[in-house]
Amino acid sequence: MAITAGMVKELREKTGAGMMDCKKALVESNGDLEAASEWLKNKGLSSAGKKSDRIAAEGAVVVDLDENLSKATMVEVNAETDFVAKNDQFQNFAKRVAQQVAEKNPADIDALNQTQIDGQSFDEYVKLNIATIGENLVVRRFAILEAGENEVVNGYTHMGGKIGVLVKAKFEKGEMKNDVADFLKQLAMHIAALKPTILSYEQFDDAFVESETEGMIKTIEKENEELARLKKPLKNVPEFVSKKQLSDEVMAKVEERLKEELKAEGKPEQIWDRILPGKIARYIADNTLLDQQLCLLDQFYALDDKKSVAQVVEEKSKALGGTIELVEFVRFELGEGIEKKEDDFAAEVEAQLK
Repeated sequence: MAITAGMVKELREKTGAGMMDCKKALVESNGDLEAASEWLKNKGLSSAGKKSDRIAAEGAVVVDLDENLSKATMVEVNAETDFVAKNDQFQNFAKRVAQQVAEKNPADIDALNQTQIDGQSFDEYVKLNIATIGENLVVRRFAILEAGENEVVNGYTHMGGKIGVLVKAKFEKGEMKNDVADFLKQLAMHIAALKPTILSYEQFDDAFVESETEGMIKTIEKENEELARLKKPLKNVPEFVSKKQLSDEVMAKVEERLKEELKAEGKPEQIWDRILPGKIARYIADNTLLDQQLCLLDQFYALDDKKSVAQVVEEKSKALGGTIELVEFVRFELGEGIEKKEDDFAAEVEAQLK
């Protein structure tokens, strides 16, 4: 049977495969469009298998939000090269993945692979796209946040899909929803930039805090050596690094020590109550560096670095006439934790010349 250009075009539009592959598929299938599609799928599965061991650390983080901001989905989809990651075909694939996760609500990647999409398993769908796009593609991870009553979610992607954030909050009054959603968008931008890993210091494991204390103190002491060499003001060396360590007993001792310092400075006792709050606040700031680094509520807000995120949430609550409570957030950074292969171009050329 003669294979026409129109037949090749129709198969190419249906499958997204290359023109020569489409022509060969039609020849092998004697012009049967469905059989040719199946032939390409089988060829794609074979090609995907050869590509599956390649490292995929580029790609995109995609956020999918429903109209009511009651469900937010985020996926990280990886490709091998940044060039392919910027391609419209890959971008459309990544968006489709996010939509599939949002629609099917799978428990994990294995469950996602078992879902159906376009009349085939999701796993087969990915492999067909691997064959079409020509690089290994990996749906690495996903997150879903769903809002209940008087809750709202929002999301944000940064740097063209290099970073993605989802945030969820509770609010006291129904009329606050839109304003809280807008605030969450700003907060998601903060999270993208400042990289918190948990909501509050209360979520820290005691052993983790203990393990970080000595290292952070030594880092500041080392920085002070350089500041001293440059004849610049030194940083206060902390005793602690988290509010997790600032028990009532510890803070009582701190207050007594600060009072002794005021007495030694000759400050009248009747004005101590005006001086002490500022000194205590400074002590807490100096001794909660781990919280400021990793805990969202304790970080200084990106849009107003004189206030913590917790203070900004409190101010926003007062402005809207009802309480706001941050419930959860998720942050994905493209390729984090993936060991990328470093190509030695000279060695590759040399090997080909042998």
